[in-house]
Amino acid sequence: MERLLYMCAAVAGGLGVALGAGAAHGLKARIGAEAFATFETALRYQMYHAFALFAAAWALSQWRHRAFAIGGWLFVAGIVLFCGALYAVTLTDLRVVGRLAPYGGLALLGGWLCLAWGSAARLRS
Repeated sequence: MERLLYMCAAVAGGLGVALGAGAAHGLKARIGAEAFATFETALRYQMYHAFALFAAAWALSQWRHRAFAIGGWLFVAGIVLFCGALYAVTLTDLRVVGRLAPYGGLALLGGWLCLAWGSAARLRS
């Protein structure tokens, strides 16, 4: 399980670098400053949570607590839903897709809560 989470973390990080590089080469001029700021928010959250996903995979490999696996999958879902919705809104102007972002945000928050849960359980043992 942790190997799959490591792979997802690497893909999220790699895509974040690729999207950031693409954005640095002219995206702002094509989509406008406000949409670019939204794109940057998605990119920032994606990169933060690629590292959080890596941490969840590492914690799972060390302590084998299910909270870390759940947290890792919540980070994956959050990256896809939150960041994906923001990317879609900025690149396609499909505002309706933006309705997925709050669910992604909740998944990201749930991922952090799972890391706390697993860590607290580890402290008790």
